[in-house]
Amino acid sequence: MNPKKEKALVVAPRIWKSSKNYHNSVEEISLLISTLGIQVKNVIEQKINNINPAYFIGSGKAKQVIEQAKMLGVNYIIFDEDLSPVQTKNFQKLNKEIKLLDRPGVILEIFFRNAKSKESKTQVELARLQYQLPRLTRLWTHLERQMGGFGTRAGAGETQIEVDRRIIRKKISLLKKKLKSIDSERRVQSKKRKSFFRASFVGYTNVGKSSLMKSVTKSDVLIKNQLFATLDTTVRRLYIGNNNHILLSDTVGFIRNLPDNLIASFKSTLQEVVDSDLLLIVLDANSKDLFNEIETIKSVLKEIHADQIDYQYVFNKIDLVDQDKISYLKQTFPDSIMVSATRSLQISDIKDIITKKYKEWISALKNPSH
Repeated sequence: MNPKKEKALVVAPRIWKSSKNYHNSVEEISLLISTLGIQVKNVIEQKINNINPAYFIGSGKAKQVIEQAKMLGVNYIIFDEDLSPVQTKNFQKLNKEIKLLDRPGVILEIFFRNAKSKESKTQVELARLQYQLPRLTRLWTHLERQMGGFGTRAGAGETQIEVDRRIIRKKISLLKKKLKSIDSERRVQSKKRKSFFRASFVGYTNVGKSSLMKSVTKSDVLIKNQLFATLDTTVRRLYIGNNNHILLSDTVGFIRNLPDNLIASFKSTLQEVVDSDLLLIVLDANSKDLFNEIETIKSVLKEIHADQIDYQYVFNKIDLVDQDKISYLKQTFPDSIMVSATRSLQISDIKDIITKKYKEWISALKNPSH
């Protein structure tokens, strides 16, 4: 990133008939962009009846967006939507200077920057290349240079594009083989853990899963107040009394409209969730968009075939809400747990529910017919 802070114009198209909570969506994309160190200069919200197949928004509005971006002197135009390769290509024909990103592109870049382990770096690189391949006509440098950057400009020649396509396809093939090997290693590790009861913290990004993991297990876990700080699964042994231990996992966070190729690439990491006996779905008690976040979590769990696993709602950050909100949450989600990781409030309730579910699991093993 340049020392001088880069700036962006955000385009947030809003479909008339959609039931989405668009206000919170603008807050979310702004937070995602700021995570990249980019300043949001302005947000253009426009209600549209239908998605324009050429530009997502109307052609006249697209030209207005370009003009405003130039006037503001921004480095990026960022759409709070998933643009098709055709829409991106058409938009770039209108403008060859300002880089263009869509929501999946922003998320992929955050994952790219936060990937630390060999596994997560391989997973993110594969997802980025699969995202870039159909959009290659608009890449702004030769492949060797653009691999290290993000955002795109128009201008590569057709011959170079074909060369770059072959390079990307070859690299995708190699990365898939590499991930297959990593997945095999993970499955061997998973088989060794089969004799243990396994619980996993899952939920939206930045709701405090890692903080809860640290509070419950009293172990060292990376904690950062930023989106997608955790990309690798952390597994810890948790003692629950009577010489019994279970395995507790902290997993990558979810967010609305996670790119499909990113979910596919992180399949081996998310396998820890799939292999769980109990999912502790962590929610932010102070969230303004709670029900949409729950819908997102359930959607991802269904996509990875983990939607039939026993789960428990855990509301974190209760220290940030008043008693009326806590009463409302208890009434709406009667069996949920209310905790605060930062204030260490009612953390023992998590251990209690894990112990209860563990005993049920042991009983089912001893009496499989019941």
